[in-house]
Amino acid sequence: LNFFPVPVEEECNANDGRRKGVCMNTYECRIQGGKSYGFCALGFGVCCVFTATCDQEAFNNITYFVNPDFPDLSSGMSSCSLTVKKIDPEIAQFRLDFIHFNLGQPNRKTGVCEEDIFLMSGGSFNKELTVCGLNSGQHVYFDVENINEPIKISMNLSRKAVTRLWEVRVTQVPFTHRAPAGCLQYHEGATGIIQTMNFADNGRHLADQDYNICMRQEEGMCSIAYEPCHENAFRISPDTDGVDTNGEDGGGEAPIDPGSGDGPGGVGESRNMEICTDKIVLPCDSEDLILPGEEAPIPGFCDLVHCGSTLCPSGETPCRIESSVAPFVVGVHFGPGSREESPEDNLGMCLTYEQLPCNV
Repeated sequence: LNFFPVPVEEECNANDGRRKGVCMNTYECRIQGGKSYGFCALGFGVCCVFTATCDQEAFNNITYFVNPDFPDLSSGMSSCSLTVKKIDPEIAQFRLDFIHFNLGQPNRKTGVCEEDIFLMSGGSFNKELTVCGLNSGQHVYFDVENINEPIKISMNLSRKAVTRLWEVRVTQVPFTHRAPAGCLQYHEGATGIIQTMNFADNGRHLADQDYNICMRQEEGMCSIAYEPCHENAFRISPDTDGVDTNGEDGGGEAPIDPGSGDGPGGVGESRNMEICTDKIVLPCDSEDLILPGEEAPIPGFCDLVHCGSTLCPSGETPCRIESSVAPFVVGVHFGPGSREESPEDNLGMCLTYEQLPCNV
């Protein structure tokens, strides 16, 4: 007799201290192809961890998609894909956590992923996300609420001599726990770090990126403050081709809403923000400069659109941007990579954020 009901939706922590699994009885774990990592449910079940690699299928709450030789590096591949099926019609999203993600770098001058490409396809995706390079610690959400067909996660690898390493946790998220609509990334907690894809030493931000990074507004918090992670943590080169110094030509419009891409934007005098082809859109109330020797920040002009070599328009560092505009969203809008630029001027963005309590 089976005295232990299968807790299909119950997560558990594996006894390796690193992975997550699904709590179920030993027999169910074995016949579904999982591996037990310790006990759960007062010892009546095991924490079952599911791992899959190239040309396999996943039909579980949580599956780890790894390169064939994981935890060692793999080479000699031209492609590797995983097919993921929804376990229940109520599944609204797939969350992918890039625990380890080391693919080939993009074109250093354009940011285009030319050799190694990670993408998801299937169903009715409106826009595929293309990723390459170093992205360990990043995560993404994909909406699958109205999709019944299997979804394919693919690694397209053009150079067989290059070594790669990846471990991607694929979690099926029910409707009641989904991230807000329009958020490719959704961070929880009052403090944290947000980065653009492939932000790393000797990295380069990727081309053709158009998404929102969202922060959940925690209880009792009414505003949020952003600061660069370090002095080189904001490097997004503006497009200066065909634009005069007075800003009379090439005046594109910058989006107010990070998710919509509609509406006129303000222009920062020091950096001529209307020429930003690659840009970060950050709604704000104030932009403060903390100058050396000053105890209090000096208020500055509040820009919605940011590009160039500094986050704040005056070029003084460190800087701090505060916003009480809710929801807390940072828009990433990088163009198609049609121009060749210095990789040192296009590292991307790394920001720390801190949510601030409401004034009583």
